[in-house]
Amino acid sequence: MANGKSDDGIVRLRAWVQRYDWGRCGGDSQVARLLALNSGVEVDPKAPYAELWMGTHDSGPSFVMGSGVLLAEEEKGVTLKEWIGKNPNVLGNKVLGKWGCDLPFLFKVLSVAKALSIQAHPDKELAKELFKLQPHLYKDGNHKPEMALAITEFKALCGFISLEELKDVFHDVPEIVELIGTAEANRVINIHKQDGEEKVKSVLRSTFTQLMSANEEMTAKAISKLKSRLQLESKMRRLTDKEQLVLLLEKQYPGDIGVISAFFLNYVQLNPGEALYLGANEPHAYLSGECIECMATSDNVVRAGLTPKHRDIQTLCSMLTYNQGYPEILKGFPLSPYITRYLPPFDEFEVDRCILPQGASAVFPAIPAASIFLVLVGDGTLHIGSSKDVVTEGDVLFAPANTEITISTSSELQLYRAGVNSRFLHTL
Repeated sequence: MANGKSDDGIVRLRAWVQRYDWGRCGGDSQVARLLALNSGVEVDPKAPYAELWMGTHDSGPSFVMGSGVLLAEEEKGVTLKEWIGKNPNVLGNKVLGKWGCDLPFLFKVLSVAKALSIQAHPDKELAKELFKLQPHLYKDGNHKPEMALAITEFKALCGFISLEELKDVFHDVPEIVELIGTAEANRVINIHKQDGEEKVKSVLRSTFTQLMSANEEMTAKAISKLKSRLQLESKMRRLTDKEQLVLLLEKQYPGDIGVISAFFLNYVQLNPGEALYLGANEPHAYLSGECIECMATSDNVVRAGLTPKHRDIQTLCSMLTYNQGYPEILKGFPLSPYITRYLPPFDEFEVDRCILPQGASAVFPAIPAASIFLVLVGDGTLHIGSSKDVVTEGDVLFAPANTEITISTSSELQLYRAGVNSRFLHTL
């Protein structure tokens, strides 16, 4: 595999790791395990390993490798983005036409030990504006729709609960009413669906903004009262899943407004093989577990709670859609006996999950766009035309457009593919 590229066109990649403090530590982290296998990096058992990045984003670029080793001396440090720039045809004509010489998607593995920030990702128009005004905080001008596909049980907050559920919250959680005031609470209690969607959204926007903007002293006092009340009530009744979650969040982020605002959001628990997708301007927070994640090539995040990082509460509260109701959970659909496809409503990406039992094989047909493959578990053999190549867990592979790949295994193999959304590729 001279020059980082085999005769069949497949390119091996060295992935990038992000060690955010919410990541799982050392040997408990799938990200750390994959990093060690992929790049030979020694894992620090006490350090958090949060995200493995596979793609072309400048904040965490993948590097082209040879067959298990780096390129020749003069080519060390060649990023995938630079390599694509010299070989643009690997992307496919339709991708080049829309996104130019860059991958439109960013592929990740996440290992989550504690809650990420309550956040949302801007749409394209707002992303460009934020990048122009504050490039030190907002790293690019792109939007960031995303999808999380659970590897383990995976928990998240996502989107606003229904109006009926919100009214119950105001009845059951007096500490929220204390924070926002009786008049604001009554606006929610007295509004009805028949008043119209825009009126309901307006009231929800006002109430949520009031809550997120509460001063630190009042917030800390309300959360302390909430904690004491729930601990007392837990001796007399079983707390709800949301109440138990709120107590856990309070341990992770004491006195943080994100603790109490969790009552406004849907509590989602994904089983392995289930996926959740998030459009622009939708509030969410990943809580625990490990997942495959895919998104548009962006790192734009607007945060407002459960974080030590910069908070931009006014931007977040003004940008949200305020759609209500439980999010759609994708269970994928079979492409073949061993491959399941997850197809979100975004042009930039889709994900395939391949679970091969011992002695089985599967075919990834040639498509008019590039893909990135990750071997999560096991090892196998890639067959491309007359050539073949051994792959093993931790391997990350870039496959150019119009490459048919057959994979076989003598053990169980778990493989994931990220690529451009096939609906986009097949539209005229």
